[in-house]
Amino acid sequence: MLLKAALNSAIDQLTTAHVGSPRMNAEMLLMFTLDCDRAYLYAHPERELTAAEQARYSEAIAQRARGLPAQYITGHQEFWGMDFIVSPAVLIPRPETEHVIETVLRLVHDQGRVPSPDSSLQIVDVGTGSGCIALALAKELPNAEIHATDISAAALEIARANAARLQLDARIYFHHTDLLTGLAAESFDYVVSNPPYVGESEEDQVQLEVRKFEPRNAVFAGPTGLEVIERLIPQAQAVLKPGGCLVMEISGTVAAGVERLLNGWNDVELTNDLLGIARVAAGRRRARENESRSR
Repeated sequence: MLLKAALNSAIDQLTTAHVGSPRMNAEMLLMFTLDCDRAYLYAHPERELTAAEQARYSEAIAQRARGLPAQYITGHQEFWGMDFIVSPAVLIPRPETEHVIETVLRLVHDQGRVPSPDSSLQIVDVGTGSGCIALALAKELPNAEIHATDISAAALEIARANAARLQLDARIYFHHTDLLTGLAAESFDYVVSNPPYVGESEEDQVQLEVRKFEPRNAVFAGPTGLEVIERLIPQAQAVLKPGGCLVMEISGTVAAGVERLLNGWNDVELTNDLLGIARVAAGRRRARENESRSR
């Protein structure tokens, strides 16, 4: 079959299956199959696919038509300008999570607000998944010591593989643990996380392919969506140095609840994404003197 015919057939199949952006998906999977770029597809419409290429492409399209995310088919997703390995063991990194990185970098570089200006920063990424947050921060903050935790051993294997591929493994320390359990008190300048924050009552509003294929415990927190964050906030307060910061990805649905849970923290702020939806919550642990006065 010719490349152009195979592509058009795939677009038709994905359209019939009600897959969003069928042309983009068909092109992406054909580029993956042929290990080429989009320019090659347009420059070689009459290129004959081999039997093996056609079989691989047909299988990839069939998987996508069944709802399997394209990133799980190709095994890759771009985040913060880096290529990450992904599998169904980890949440697919998304562009909105880059707001977390931007918030941390703004806090770190905001003059006079860095907790430890004369030493390397200590940062922990909670629920690291693919490692995208930890590794993006490692890339941007070469003097920082980064720790990453996850309750899933399979997710940590993916994160370790990404750290090695990106040549950042010498500066990342991985911990197989639930949230911050077992980490030393008052040892971090920043606690960063993209925790589960979707409530089970919102399940019908979540994309079908997310519900079916992405790890449920990385998406859904419990009945309200606040259950994991309720546990994370006091644990973060325990491991942060006085004046240290907690930065979390959230949704507009839980924003008011998160603000309530951060009552007693300093400099609490919510950052909206490009759609104007609350996407990042940040707060600073009070210094000991302020904490004692508030009691």
